Formats: sequence, C-alpha cells, structure tokens
Amino acid sequence: MVLTSTTAADTRTTELPEVADPSQVAPKDARELSKLFFEQLAVLEEGTPEYSYARNTLIEMNMSLVRYAAGRFRSRGPEEMEDIVQVGMIGLIKAIDRFELSREAEFTSFAIPYIVGEIKRFFRDTTWAVHVPRRLQEARVQLARATEELRSRLGRTPTDKELSELMSLSEDEVREARLAANGYNSASLDAAINGSEEGEAALQDFIGTEDAALELVEDFHALAPLIAGLDERDRQIIHMRFVEELTQAQIGERLGVSQMHVSRLLSRCLTRLREGMLSTR
Repeated sequence: MVLTSTTAADTRTTELPEVADPSQVAPKDARELSKLFFEQLAVLEEGTPEYSYARNTLIEMNMSLVRYAAGRFRSRGPEEMEDIVQVGMIGLIKAIDRFELSREAEFTSFAIPYIVGEIKRFFRDTTWAVHVPRRLQEARVQLARATEELRSRLGRTPTDKELSELMSLSEDEVREARLAANGYNSASLDAAINGSEEGEAALQDFIGTEDAALELVEDFHALAPLIAGLDERDRQIIHMRFVEELTQAQIGERLGVSQMHVSRLLSRCLTRLREGMLSTR
C-alpha cells in the first residue's frame, strides 16, 4: 500500500508493506514494522482508509502482547481467559492511540502497563460477588497486605488499632474494609459440604430458619378486604389500636367518646373480622 502524507514542509510518499495476516507476524518483526506504521499514523488524517489500515495493522501485529500479558492470569480458567484477552485488547488499542514515537520509548514497554492495567480494572470491577465502592475494594487489598505484614512481625493477629496505624486509616474504616471484604466471594446455597455426619450436605441445610410470620401472609391477604369493608370510624379505631398502638383511653380522647364505648366498638369490629376470616377458610 502506498501512503502519501503531506505536511507544511514537504510532501512525501511512503510505501508500507502489505501484510497478508498481521496477527501472524513474529514479535521481533512486529517491533520493527510497528515503528514504520507509527510514523505514518502520526501524519495521516484520522478517518481516512489509509489511517484505518495503519491502525488496524498495528492492532493485529501486536496481539502477541495481549496474549503475553494475559498469560499471567492462566489460573482463571479457559472460559475466563477469553474475557481477559478481550479486555486486554482494549488496553492495546488505548496504547496504540496514545503512543508517540517522539517519546523514544519502545512500544512494547509502553503498551504492557496499559494492557495489564485494563485487565486488573476488569477484575476489580467484575469479580466481586457484591458490588462495593471502589474505595473499599482498594482498602480490602491494603488491609490484606497490612494484616500479613503485622502478623509476621508480631506473631499474632493484629488488632484494629494496630492496623489503622499502619494503614493510616481510622479504626472504623479498618472495620468497614474488613466487612466489605466479605463481599468478594460468595457461595451457592446448594454448594455441597463434605464431612457432614449425615454424609454430603448442602450449605442451605446449615443456615437460615423458618420465618414464623410466613404463615401470616395468607391471613393478611384475607384480612385486607374485610378491613376495607368497615366504615370509616371502625377503620380509624383499628388503625389507632393496632398500628399506632394507642390505648382505649387515648382513642376515646381522640374520638370524643368514653373508653367503655371504644371497648364496645373495638369488640364489635374484631368479632366481625374474625367471623369473616373463618368464613373464608
């Protein structure tokens, strides 16, 4: 491909080699070719076919850098590795768009921090089981390092005060970071637990209790239309007695009637509601 670049000083034509499959270019050859392509990328007008060709070729030629950086995270498994490579490509593209030959630095040295940084950002933002603020995500890492350092130095588990002094944080912030660390990993309620006396058991067998109020849900649903069927004053009495938790004397003062009258009205309302509930069963 012939690329023509025009500046205020001169007009020069540079012939860039046609690269049949840039992704197959050896890393050593890619370094030399990249310099040539970066030179032209700096003078070409963005958005032109020539600019796109040079930029896309640079991306494909340097994909080996992404594979190299992603290799540090092999333990993540084959499925997650695909995501890591894709994220690393974003870092490579950012590096290509921001690289300048005038810095007199190797593109490899410039690009690797961008690629690794993008991958680490991906882990930071997506691997937490529960979303927590970035401030606490960073504090969790700092807490782990400080705990390990003090444990090896003191020969015991450090206190919150000792951690706060080393981390230059308040004790409340140390406790908050420890609490946030619980959100990094999660376990399924169906996760099998070995070593149970009754053989293999699930996590859900050991946590949680029955909600005693659960059986009341149906009663509440059945009671709602019955209360709606009461007149305004009766609904007021029910609300004041069981929601506001007022005494019969206080209700009487509000309604301007005696406590005895409130007692009779309340008794009549409850009898009506009880009969209505029994009839629905």
